[in-house]
Amino acid sequence: MNEHEHIYKHIELTGSSAESMEKAVQNAIERASRTVHNMRWFEVKDTRGHIADGRIDHWQVTLVIGFTLDG
Repeated sequence: MNEHEHIYKHIELTGSSAESMEKAVQNAIERASRTVHNMRWFEVKDTRGHIADGRIDHWQVTLVIGFTLDG
C-alpha cells in the first residue's frame, strides 16, 4: 500500500467547553488522542450550546474523527 492508499475507521465524539466551539473540538481531539492513534481528520456534525441565566454556559460539538488502521 503506498502513502496515499489508506483505510480509515471513524469514531464519533462530543466535546464540550465553556470557552468556545473551537475549544470544544480541541478538547475532544486531545482526549481521544490518549488512546486513539493515527488520527488524520475530523468533521463537525453538530454544534449546540447550553444556556443558563440567559447566557451561553457551554458549547457542545459533535464530531467524527477519521484515523488510519495500523499496518
